[in-house]
Amino acid sequence: MKKFIIEGVLENSILDEMEIEPGDKLISMNGTPIIDVLDYRYLMAEEELLLEVEKLDGEIWELEIEKDLDEDLGVLFSEEMIHTKTCKNNCIFCFIDQLPKGMRESLYVKDDDERLSFLTGNYITMTNLTRAEMERIIRYRIMPMNLSIHTTNPNLRCEMLNNRFAGDVMDYLEAFKANNIQMNGQIVLVPGYNDGEELVKTLADLKEFYPTLQSVSVVPVGISRHRQGLQKIDGFDQASAQRTLKIIEKVHNEMEEIHAEGFVYASDEFFLKAKAVIPDPSYYDSFPQIENGVGMLADFEESFNIALDKYEKAALKKTSFPKIGIVTGMAADSYILSLIKNMKKRIPAIDVVVYPINNDFFGEDISISGLITGQDMVKQLETKVSSRDLLLIPENALRSGSNMLLDDWTLETLSDALQVQIKEVPVNGESLILRIISEE
Repeated sequence: MKKFIIEGVLENSILDEMEIEPGDKLISMNGTPIIDVLDYRYLMAEEELLLEVEKLDGEIWELEIEKDLDEDLGVLFSEEMIHTKTCKNNCIFCFIDQLPKGMRESLYVKDDDERLSFLTGNYITMTNLTRAEMERIIRYRIMPMNLSIHTTNPNLRCEMLNNRFAGDVMDYLEAFKANNIQMNGQIVLVPGYNDGEELVKTLADLKEFYPTLQSVSVVPVGISRHRQGLQKIDGFDQASAQRTLKIIEKVHNEMEEIHAEGFVYASDEFFLKAKAVIPDPSYYDSFPQIENGVGMLADFEESFNIALDKYEKAALKKTSFPKIGIVTGMAADSYILSLIKNMKKRIPAIDVVVYPINNDFFGEDISISGLITGQDMVKQLETKVSSRDLLLIPENALRSGSNMLLDDWTLETLSDALQVQIKEVPVNGESLILRIISEE
């Protein structure tokens, strides 16, 4: 039986008081072997627990615990507890395959792990999902599951994922629906493959899974300039993006009329590529896939305008403001610029310059702020920002929980290179306004 090492114990926690120490091994909880962190998290929720622990000296302890339903035991596990399952597919649109050589090793890891779908919101293709893992999802009620669907055409899905076992996606959707496991779906759209009539069919199929399938996002394929040796695929231009939006809008409006929820949502990038108006926040209902770039701009603008109303009066009393520079991707340049222009009309004394960064690192087709690199910023801003008091970089351009950009530039090294103070700013309108008026 596999045993998992306890890396640490929170001070004054239940297990700390029971003299459990780093290096001890958790064998089982209530007789169930602990496979990984999901087992621990779900079994921990019980009010009465029997833990089997192997101490450092090999002695086996059985611990009877009574606790509150939401009380944590205080155990910290080593990374072994969530050894990431990697992807078995070779998708024609995989962005990791389009990364240049020489980047940090972790960037090349292709995860396809149902545990990360629940724990961090990652999307999975289900080609890695065993029967036992499916049963565990159902038993523990792990949801919502975030699923990379792409198409409901079995043969096309096998072709796009380059996996002959990828065609049974509908079986998984049926199983989740039958057991009332809520889902969110994602479609990465590739011109000439799963767009057009294939998208029409896919959305028609997926509607039948509502409301268990809560939402479906449609995002355009990203194509970097590092596709040497990979299958040729095209990106979206304005005309093809507009055609795609019409297909999505038809289903969205139908579902909204019947169910009062739009169900399917185009990503912000589609609206920007189509040069279409970003919808009002009401279009996105409860923003079910905002972390997937769906509704982020609408939410940003709403929070920006609310904050502008909130802080305008106090800001007008100030006589001076810092000289601010705002970094953004080419896609949202005009959108951010329009918000700043409106702010300046109401608070004339602000001094803000928007700096759109052309993505030379990945190629001009990649235009979102989350993939801006430090080297592109240095190359394009080194003669422009020295007069600024502060340069703001969107938080989504940084590696989660760090101050490091995708190409390993840190905010400190970037600040030294550009000779300007740099701070990250959360991707919401109020945070940006507070930074501009020096209230944060």
